[in-house]
Amino acid sequence: MRTLTFGYSPCPNDTFAFHALAHGLVGMPFRIEPVLLDIEELNRRAHDGAFDLTKLSVGAFAAVGDRYTMLRSGAALGHGVGPLVVTRTPMSLAEAVRGRVAIPGKETTAFRLLRLAAPELRDTVELRYDKILRAVANGEVDAGLIIHESRFTYHEHGLHKAQDLGGWWERETSLPVPLAGICARADLDAETRSAAERAIRASVQHAFDHPDASADYVRQHAQEMSAEVCAQHIKLYVNEWSLDVGDEGLRAIQRLVSAGA
Repeated sequence: MRTLTFGYSPCPNDTFAFHALAHGLVGMPFRIEPVLLDIEELNRRAHDGAFDLTKLSVGAFAAVGDRYTMLRSGAALGHGVGPLVVTRTPMSLAEAVRGRVAIPGKETTAFRLLRLAAPELRDTVELRYDKILRAVANGEVDAGLIIHESRFTYHEHGLHKAQDLGGWWERETSLPVPLAGICARADLDAETRSAAERAIRASVQHAFDHPDASADYVRQHAQEMSAEVCAQHIKLYVNEWSLDVGDEGLRAIQRLVSAGA
């Protein structure tokens, strides 16, 4: 049986959604070899077509469109799910981007949204997403663009929200915030891509039907995260659009990709 490599993040939403796929609990005509990496690392490796299947930021789609094709299942998008800009003292987004801003990667959807909302942005430094809150709190940077579980914990560092970029996007477009999708390498045949899409959808459905089955797998990759934050993370990022991105989701993705261009 053929083995397909599948790159996704160690974040709770991914380990929850893809647990059944990674552990052979859904029917599929191939085996899956999971590779768990930070989302920006997945974005970078997509330029070389590193994995057969991979999660990618919507912000990275345009740059790898010749190498990967998006699948309709496994996506991360929705309402109230966008990245935040945080600072040590209360201020507006315009004030925040006058200084040095830590970002989780230039190919992330978060960075694309920030550039759209604040085109005057100039001075940025790339840090791994889980190091940004500390950098802001310690004064290493003036503001931070945060994603994943950081949106639930920034207040613990005494930080303030300057802008909810997801809220800005929804007000501007009346569309859900398109964060990431699962893509298949373009050299996979159509039958394999379709089978992968079905298997991913079945894995997400299995997670909804058996929400406790992935608990150990989730905790294994989120050891520094409280159970409460894990649960919030999963509830926010795994939703009906994870089963099928739908027409509205496709419109949101197309809008962001074209706007970013």
